[in-house]
Amino acid sequence: MRALRPISALAASAILVLAGCSAATDNAASGADAAGSGADSAASGAADGAVTLIVGASPTPHALILNYIDENLDAKENIDITVVEYTDYVQPNTALNEGELDANFFQTVPYLEEQSAEFGYQFEAGKGIHLEPLAIYSSKLKKVEEFPEGGKVGIISDTANQARALKLLADKGFVKLPASGAVNVNTVEKIKKFDFIEVEGPQLVRSLADVDVAVINGNFAQEGDLSQAKDAIAVESPENNPAVNVLVWKKGSEKAEAIAKLEKLLHSDEVKKFIEEKWTDGSVIPAF
Repeated sequence: MRALRPISALAASAILVLAGCSAATDNAASGADAAGSGADSAASGAADGAVTLIVGASPTPHALILNYIDENLDAKENIDITVVEYTDYVQPNTALNEGELDANFFQTVPYLEEQSAEFGYQFEAGKGIHLEPLAIYSSKLKKVEEFPEGGKVGIISDTANQARALKLLADKGFVKLPASGAVNVNTVEKIKKFDFIEVEGPQLVRSLADVDVAVINGNFAQEGDLSQAKDAIAVESPENNPAVNVLVWKKGSEKAEAIAKLEKLLHSDEVKKFIEEKWTDGSVIPAF
């Protein structure tokens, strides 16, 4: 069942400051509505024998992949997917931990590990499904070599994604990474002369007008109508990249059998073909 409920509010946390307080209130209300809708769907699913899974996801590409499965594949596994969309990286894990979701699909393994260590989440993750390469974008420059001395670099504020962005900047000669320890804007050595502008993930595309370049996550770039093939001036290498996106669920879930079926479908030949044909510019790459 396709039941998309966009949750535009962004919650704040100690590391991830993704929105204002009033928006968080709206998000909580929307999440409650989505959970209620999921409960109704579950009742309907029980009637026809299918198990309903309420899955939180970023709008693109995650929700699009789940919707493809819901419309074409899940019936044969006797499951029914209800998708709840989130535009931030905080609420999907909070909702999963509080039992509002059965699973979520939006995050990378390093981000999951960081959040689990910080908040004590008892989650499990499946195998890698796809990679969304990071890329450097600019509304002012045509290539990285044009970056001006004393310029501004927009970078995501959350630490897990920030470390990944800094690795791309290191590859392009902006910074030198520390030999050990945490990788963040305070621990790298600048090779070029510039200023970091830390930006909330969903605002990265909008920040382009205020910076010379910005390192933008694949999903945020897509949501902002940026094409990696046409607009990026540098792209992260997928080779040996740990930042694959995974399906995540709570340990000991009562719907473990149904979740295993969804995990299987997410790694099916049909989904691989869908990803390859949907994102021909390489902005989303199958990881299996």
